[in-house]
Amino acid sequence: MTRELVVVSVARLTVLSGCGEKVQTTASGGGKKADTPGWQQSNSAYLAPGWTPGDRTSWEAHLRTRAQGQNDFAVPN
Repeated sequence: MTRELVVVSVARLTVLSGCGEKVQTTASGGGKKADTPGWQQSNSAYLAPGWTPGDRTSWEAHLRTRAQGQNDFAVPN
């Protein structure tokens, strides 16, 4: 009887532990920040060489080149 009681108690605690989730909302003062497109960023700490801030074409070319560098099936030049 006590073994069954322990098993049932552990099962109940396991089920009830899923009810303890906290609210995941932002603070009222935080507000929602609008994102800007990646090519319009100008933070100099993260600028990659060969990319000019504000130029969408060079941004897309840089992303294509970077993705091809990570492609395991690409034929090396």
